[in-house]
Amino acid sequence: MAAYPSEYELDVVLRDGGGARIRPIRPDDADGIIAFFERLGPQSRYFRFFRIKRSLEPDEVTHFTHLDYDDRMALVAEVGGEIVGVGRYDREGPGAEVAEVAFAVADDHQGRGLGTKLLELLTAYARSRGIEQFRAQVLAENRQMMRVFRNSGYELHRTIEDGVYTVDFPVEPSERTAAAEAERERRAVAASVLPLFFPRSVAVIGASNDADSIGGKLFANLLATGFTGPLYPVNPSSPVVRSVRAYPTIGEVPDRVDLAFVVVPRRFVLDVARQCGEAGVRGIVVISAGFSEVGSEGAAREEELTEIVRTYGMRMVGPNCMGLINTAPSVRLNGTFSPIYPPAGNVAMSSQSGALGVAILDYATRNNIGISQFVSVGNKADISGNDLLLAWEDDPQTDVITLYLESFGAPRKFSRIARRIGRRKPIVAVKAGRTKAGSRAASSHTGALASSDVAVDAVFRQAGVIRVDTIEELFAAANLLANQPVPEGGRVGIVTNAGGPAILAADALEANGLVLPPLSPALQEAIGSALPDEASTANPVDLIASGGPDEFRHAVELMLRSGEVDSAMVIYVPTSPEGADAVAEVLRDCQAGYHGPVTLLSVFMSG
Repeated sequence: MAAYPSEYELDVVLRDGGGARIRPIRPDDADGIIAFFERLGPQSRYFRFFRIKRSLEPDEVTHFTHLDYDDRMALVAEVGGEIVGVGRYDREGPGAEVAEVAFAVADDHQGRGLGTKLLELLTAYARSRGIEQFRAQVLAENRQMMRVFRNSGYELHRTIEDGVYTVDFPVEPSERTAAAEAERERRAVAASVLPLFFPRSVAVIGASNDADSIGGKLFANLLATGFTGPLYPVNPSSPVVRSVRAYPTIGEVPDRVDLAFVVVPRRFVLDVARQCGEAGVRGIVVISAGFSEVGSEGAAREEELTEIVRTYGMRMVGPNCMGLINTAPSVRLNGTFSPIYPPAGNVAMSSQSGALGVAILDYATRNNIGISQFVSVGNKADISGNDLLLAWEDDPQTDVITLYLESFGAPRKFSRIARRIGRRKPIVAVKAGRTKAGSRAASSHTGALASSDVAVDAVFRQAGVIRVDTIEELFAAANLLANQPVPEGGRVGIVTNAGGPAILAADALEANGLVLPPLSPALQEAIGSALPDEASTANPVDLIASGGPDEFRHAVELMLRSGEVDSAMVIYVPTSPEGADAVAEVLRDCQAGYHGPVTLLSVFMSG
């Protein structure tokens, strides 16, 4: 008999965004299995047992709950502590490579993807025990179970006799099963975070009339930006908060709440989270601190909080975070205590640091960089950077993704997800904690576990993530990617009025794998037709110090339309007080009048 496989105790996200706990069955699940059977409707019982069955016999209950975790294995799915699904296999004989598999899901949880998730995990476990093939007996009218098998991505072999399908398939994974699993994961996670970014109603637990308190600031921000749904302040001491009727507890709010912000002292957080779960809240943002970032006692408190969240199938941002923002006009959600609300745009931002998040929003606002969504993830006890990547993958508001990271929770998963998403949406990241001192600081800040910087570089390179060193570089890259086309290739053309900076740029570009191709004779002749003889028309094109707005316009327009470069870089060193403004205006005109694929960027070398 194999040991109880505790590594298969997992919290999963389902197709509709809800959560479930999946784990191996245990002997003490007897009462739970009986209760589960009694929840099954007549048709579900018929599909599972091929006959009308009114009850389970004691020996059947023992058979179902006492396993050897080798030849006989079963997984149960729990929601709210109750068993709502079972998937099991029985090997056809000692040492056999074929096992018969069967599933049952409670009627009120069918259609949520539970059967598919149980199958996914059961096949993985079966492979580890030397099983190569699953076989299932399925009634022809049980179309839902047949759909589960078809959607799994496995190669099915089906035969039918007397109204019963025999379905055989290998449990070895393939590109097809991996693609199906990735798509299920993407859809499930995107659905699970929907109440966080697009809530129909919001409560602030700890909302206050004190304008200097965090709860007061957060509630005021939600009001000020005009959140489009109903807002419910929750405060046991104040019947009214900022002219809005308040409620003593979340359970006394008269309507269903999608999203609750928790801004209470840490000693109350666990009880508040339970109350949210009991009230049917779908997502919580825990602003409160005092968890894994403060040591072992706080870490234990955070584990208990996460367990509560998962028991009730909620999703959680935080704890120890600043909140989140969605600038979409249909939502206008400013769920932070920051005094800054950024302009709307197409850049999504995740920050592991709340305080730095304020600086990030300030920088974005001062530089007019539009934000689609912003999340301060804090300790990442539930919602992680990987979840946000999956949520932003198909978000129509978001074209560029930016990340401030202090730790990796699952680097392999990050690499897999980022590599896929990066083909469509560029990802730019700052990873703090490069040095030992920085790693220690990151660990004490959010309870994060440091990652080797060499390993981080490798993950980023493999995934195609653009790594930068500073917030300024992060937004410079984001601004370029958000407002310019992504280059189709690595050919770069340089236009400058100063040879020295152009040489430095050429060296840096080629050192990073880009190419400065020689320009064709025809293009050189066309560019040179409006330049003095001393100018150079090779690449870089050096207009010399006398080059002004007209010369820049002439050279840049020709280069953009030449088809010989994928990016055009303009380096300008001002030679007169008014020169920079005039050249900047020329470049704006060039950009506005050009609608091709070449990226135009500029470097002005003075303040």
